Amino acid sequence: MKTLIGGAIAAVIGVIGLAIWFDAFLQLLAGAIPGMLLLGGCLALYLGFDELKDTWQNENTVAPADAGPESDVEKFKKENEELKKEIEALKAK
Repeated sequence: MKTLIGGAIAAVIGVIGLAIWFDAFLQLLAGAIPGMLLLGGCLALYLGFDELKDTWQNENTVAPADAGPESDVEKFKKENEELKKEIEALKAK
């Protein structure tokens, strides 16, 4: 409840202050908007350049060559089959 009353009082004082110092508010706004646009534009340039740099690095990296004609999947399948055979041989004993 205290927050609601405090917020209402602050809003009323803000409206009164805006009505009294409207010209100063417009001057402040006129000075702040170009500054915010400049900072936002610089941030966008930095982020865009950083993303472009990452793209260049990804294009320049070479994928590692496979060790042989078999892919990793084939190696794992072979190893799995060998282990199954060993398990069956141990169960038979």
